[in-house]
Amino acid sequence: MDISFKTGKLRNLCNDDRKATRAHGRPCAKKLRSRLDDLADCGNLEEMRFLPGRCHELEGDLVGHFALDLHGGMRLVFVPAEEPPPQKADGGVDWRKVTAIHIVGVRDYHG
Repeated sequence: MDISFKTGKLRNLCNDDRKATRAHGRPCAKKLRSRLDDLADCGNLEEMRFLPGRCHELEGDLVGHFALDLHGGMRLVFVPAEEPPPQKADGGVDWRKVTAIHIVGVRDYHG
């Protein structure tokens, strides 16, 4: 899957284990690296349903976003890169047709 980032700073954080560890701690940084590797290896978002990380769609003010669990409450948050996102007949996102994502953050959106 193709992966892009909202900012250069976010790209650097996600691709530099030392920066990720400094910002979020070692357990979160290890999960972040693992989730990014899984995303890169997948052909589409549907494949992430079967891998660790509980890939899920978000609701409320984050509708249209997806997340992967990292450590504790931390999540890797992203959106489909296609504009508009591919949709199924019922209006939901067609995960099988999402082949590129845009990472928008690493954060705990629960609090």
